[in-house]
Amino acid sequence: MPRTTGTAPAAVIELWRLQARMARDVVNANTHGLTHEESLVEPRPGGNRLNWVLGHLLSVYDGFLPLLKQEPVIGAAALQRFARGAPPLTDPGDAIDFGKLLAAWNQASERVDAGLAGLDPDVLEGPVPNSPSGNPDETVRSLITTVMFHQAYHAGQTGVLRRIAGREGAIH
Repeated sequence: MPRTTGTAPAAVIELWRLQARMARDVVNANTHGLTHEESLVEPRPGGNRLNWVLGHLLSVYDGFLPLLKQEPVIGAAALQRFARGAPPLTDPGDAIDFGKLLAAWNQASERVDAGLAGLDPDVLEGPVPNSPSGNPDETVRSLITTVMFHQAYHAGQTGVLRRIAGREGAIH
């Protein structure tokens, strides 16, 4: 069994599953009842629209799913506009239908949970085939940890963007 910092690998995997479910639930609460048009409200003085943030969350999961032996939901080509480093969404015509994004987000979240549930703890210290940050020492463990933090960070943004769209906060 791989050595950890005091936490059994199976417990770490369960913690990641919990974090992924929490990110899913936060996004779902913050987007509940919003329209496609509301997802396109532009924050001022700057920042990304809710449509871009949700597309970005989905883009990260779609790129991450093969590591978990799961199929991407939409695919990198369709989500290229939302990939890391892409410029802000300024043309609403570049957006993806918000209902379609939400459905794909929930499907990707289910696949992440299934992939983590089936993850062999023995692979955690192994290298990843391609580190998104270019880290030559990236391990499965460090990448999953980074992805979970990333998803939580952007899930939190959805609450602010809900309010910018003129809606009451969803999480009290």
